[in-house]
Amino acid sequence: MAGGMTYTAVDSTSLSTAEIYGKALVELGRAHPEVVALTADLAKSTKIGDFQKEFPDRFFNVGIAEQNLFGVAAGMAKAGLVPFLSTFSQFASLRAADQLSTDLCYQNINAKVIATHSGTSFGQAGSTHHAITDLAVTRSMPNLTVICPADGVETYNAVMAAYETPGPFYIRINRGFDRVLYKDSDYGFEIGKAVTVTEGTDLTIIACGSCVFQAVQAADFLEKADGLKIRVLDMHTIKPIDKEAIIKAVMDTRRIITVEDHNVLGGLGSAVAEVVVESGKGCAFKKLGVPDKFAPIGLHEDIMADLGIDANGIIAAVREVMKADFELDDDWDDEV
Repeated sequence: MAGGMTYTAVDSTSLSTAEIYGKALVELGRAHPEVVALTADLAKSTKIGDFQKEFPDRFFNVGIAEQNLFGVAAGMAKAGLVPFLSTFSQFASLRAADQLSTDLCYQNINAKVIATHSGTSFGQAGSTHHAITDLAVTRSMPNLTVICPADGVETYNAVMAAYETPGPFYIRINRGFDRVLYKDSDYGFEIGKAVTVTEGTDLTIIACGSCVFQAVQAADFLEKADGLKIRVLDMHTIKPIDKEAIIKAVMDTRRIITVEDHNVLGGLGSAVAEVVVESGKGCAFKKLGVPDKFAPIGLHEDIMADLGIDANGIIAAVREVMKADFELDDDWDDEV
């Protein structure tokens, strides 16, 4: 993977997923003159403005016209450029869904969508800016790689991997103010391979995005308070999903909880459930996320608490699932 990233405690306050995206794109621009950046009048909000400042001749603002944004990017990619286009997740996945599907995915275009303000991270903006269905939309589009980084460092890895991997990408990041999970970029990031953040044999939490940090906090508390060994998987790649890691978790722990800042329908939880069902194996299973309703309006941390996808909500869910009964044998045909 090109480059590398480390930080100190002084730097940590500027390591949000959006901030790091802007810095990573500038780094790519310096090394690769074919990289261009596009936005739909959201350069400052999406941090793609960092690229604009350094490479004004390679930056393009199409105005408040997200559908045109995707069409222009597709044309640039056809001409041999590598466009990174950035807008809010809600607009990238819904307003421009037709262009994402037809202009980028159908033609297998080498363009990279950095979708910001995902989930409920821009909670105070209201339901029009809550991207709680984008994973359901994007993971169903052929040829599209879908990544949901856990923090700024992982965002850096995702952006670099997207450049190095041909084809369309949808990278889903938050508005900002993210918690730092990884100390540096050399922790083994690989597209399609989950990262085992903590080891455990009692239950597995499979999380993505901002929920990974919360899952780690919950696992640490549960080990100290309840003596439980909780495995936490950072499932940063939603598509292609790491089937091997999911099946191993089922076999090793027999209890799975998924956590995401997204509707419980169609996102990470559904993707994991599909793998479990297709495997023919049984386990206790619970999905945490937005329970098929529009999320409340407020600060991100308050919304996460209300939805039960913060550390406290995950702790409660683990204790509930730990009560689920099944036979501890190797007969998979009579599970409850």
